[in-house]
Amino acid sequence: MTTKLISSLQNPLIRQLAQLKDKSRERKKSGLFLIEGEREITLALKGGYELECVLFNPEIISEEQINKSTNQQINLIEVTADVYQKLAYRDTTEGVIAVAKSKNHKIADLKFNTKTPLILVAEAPEKPGNIGAILRTADAANINAVIIANPKTDLYNPNIIRSSVGCVFTNAIATGTTTEIITFLKSENIHIYCAALQASVNYNTQDFTKPTAIVVGTEATGLSDEWLENASQNIIIPMQGEIDSMNVSVAAGILIFEAKRQRNFK
Repeated sequence: MTTKLISSLQNPLIRQLAQLKDKSRERKKSGLFLIEGEREITLALKGGYELECVLFNPEIISEEQINKSTNQQINLIEVTADVYQKLAYRDTTEGVIAVAKSKNHKIADLKFNTKTPLILVAEAPEKPGNIGAILRTADAANINAVIIANPKTDLYNPNIIRSSVGCVFTNAIATGTTTEIITFLKSENIHIYCAALQASVNYNTQDFTKPTAIVVGTEATGLSDEWLENASQNIIIPMQGEIDSMNVSVAAGILIFEAKRQRNFK
């Protein structure tokens, strides 16, 4: 049900939401973030996220369409076109933005419903676009979890939500320090396979049907020594060109889908 119309760019709520869009500090402090787009909002609801309210511009999307796609009672706020554009992150717009409560992503809370989980660990990824691509790959492969070690940006950065096409809501995601994550993986008896150039064997020689964590680092620096020292095995994707690295999300995709192939895509 629509509760009010907001037409002023100086409205206190709009100013607060603009801060949520632009500043990680405000998202962390308030525990709130913005979700733009009908599909992304639907995926967030499916992923168990709680919405505070939904703002929409009736020139682009109707109240009835929002009610149909969310299929639940939500506090709707109608906004004018200029107010909506102040909050929108995309160049092409869908007319709807939700204010959602963030989740706790502590590594200690990560649970598996299988004895042979397949996990992707990314250490210190910096580019939101790469994180989004990794999350899309993880969703496509339906792996058990994505863990981000030493995160450089918060998961609710608008560019991560956009580039992941909402897959930030469909994956089980945990964050922690490298030390915390290694301790967790070992406590769960999960084999650690680190993508690295040093002391490595070809990735397709390994058995990924057992409990497996595939660990990737940044293209610039690779993985930290702590990962390499604690690896069950370092693995490498053979390169046939002039360079010895590829985009981290592409490498993650190759390794994850080899593991899925070995598991008969189960």
